[in-house]
Amino acid sequence: MRDTLPADARLPGVLIPAALIAAADRFGGQLYSDCLAGDLVLREGRAVALEPATAQPSRLVLSKFTEPHVHLDKCHTIDRMQGIGGGLGDAIAAQAQDRRIWTAEDIRRRAGRGLQELLSAGCATVRTHVDWGISPDPAAAPLAWDILRELKEEAPAGVILQRAALTAADMMADISYARACARRVAQSGGVLGAFVLGQPERQAGILNTFRAAEEAGLALDFHVDEGLAPGLDGLEMIADAALETGFQGPVLCGHACSLMNRTDEDAQRIADKLARAGISVAALPATNLYLQGRSAGTPDRRGLTRIHELQAAGVNVVLGTDNVRDAFCPLGSHDPLATLSLAALAAHLDPPFGSHLPMITTGARKALGLAPVTVDGAAIGDLQLFDALSVTDILGSRAAPQPLAEALQGEQQ
Repeated sequence: MRDTLPADARLPGVLIPAALIAAADRFGGQLYSDCLAGDLVLREGRAVALEPATAQPSRLVLSKFTEPHVHLDKCHTIDRMQGIGGGLGDAIAAQAQDRRIWTAEDIRRRAGRGLQELLSAGCATVRTHVDWGISPDPAAAPLAWDILRELKEEAPAGVILQRAALTAADMMADISYARACARRVAQSGGVLGAFVLGQPERQAGILNTFRAAEEAGLALDFHVDEGLAPGLDGLEMIADAALETGFQGPVLCGHACSLMNRTDEDAQRIADKLARAGISVAALPATNLYLQGRSAGTPDRRGLTRIHELQAAGVNVVLGTDNVRDAFCPLGSHDPLATLSLAALAAHLDPPFGSHLPMITTGARKALGLAPVTVDGAAIGDLQLFDALSVTDILGSRAAPQPLAEALQGEQQ
C-alpha cells in the first residue's frame, strides 16, 4: 500500500443515504430508495460530488458513527459476577461490589477492549461516563478517569473520546462540592454530569450543576429518570433549569424512561421545553429494556423514552449503547448499528431506515456539542464503506465497515 492517498479520486458505484447529505441539490446523484447513487468524487481529500455512475452501485458510503452514551469503565464484567439479574437498584449494588476489585490493569484491559470494539464497528466519536463521587473529595478523580485519558491519548488520529463525570444530584446540591467537581473536570477536558432519580434535593442539585458548568465552561450530560416508577420528574426540572439559567452549552439527557408515565399533554409540554432549551435526549434501548418494567412474570412495558413524540416536538433524539456485558446489561455489543436495529424493533422506527441514521451520526455529534459530519464535504478519514445495497442490509447483517481510506488505498494497487 502507498503511505499517502491521492488528493483527487473517484469511487465508482456507491450509494449514500440521503439523510447524511446536507445539500443534496448541489451534491448530485440519482435517487435510489432512501439513498443517492453515483460515482463519489473526491477532491483535495474531501467528498465533493456524486456524478453519474460508471458501475452498478454495490457499496454504501456513510460518515463514521458517534456513540453518545456508553460506560467503558464497567464493560465486560458480567462473567465474574454471580446471580446477577434485577432492576436498576440491584445492578448498582452489584457493580459497586465488583468495583472493589478494579485495578488500573483491569480497567485498561476492559475499557480498551470496549473502545476497540466501538472503533471496529465504525465509530470515530465516543462519550463514556465515569462514576464520580466514590471519594467524598469532589476533586478526587476516580481511577478509571485517568485510565480513560490514557486510552484517549493512545487512540488513532481523528478519534474523539469524551469523558463525562457521573456525579449524584444530591451531592451537587452542595454548591461548593459542585464547583470543586466542575473545576476538576474542566482541568482534564471532561464533561460534567449528574444522576437524577427522585432525590429529595434533586432540584437544587440540578441548578447547581448548571451554574457550576457555566462557570467552568463545561458541557452537561444527565442520567435522568431511569425508571418507570411514578413521580419521576427530573427531566422537566432539567429543562426548566436550562431555560431559567439561559445555559448556552450543549446538554444531553440520557434515559428519560419515565416520560412514558406522563399524559400526552404533559409529554408535549416537557418536549416543548426541551426543544426550546436545545436539550438532546439519548434513548438507550438495550439496558433499559433489560432493567425496566420488571415484575414476577413477563414484562409488559417498554423501558424507553417517547422517541416519536420528542422528535415531533423538534428535540434531537439520539441512540446510545449504554452498558455492555455488565450488571446493568449482561449482553449487548459496542455497535451503534446494533443499537439502531434494536431501537427500530422496540420503538417502531419504521422504514426507510436511512432516515434514522442521524441518531448515530450527525444528530449524535450535535448532542455532544460537535459539528455534524455529513458525507458531502467530509474528509476521507471521516467516511466508511460497507459492501451493501441498502441501510436495511447493514442493520440486518452486522457487516463490518471498511474505512474509506483503506478502500482507496486498495484501488491504487
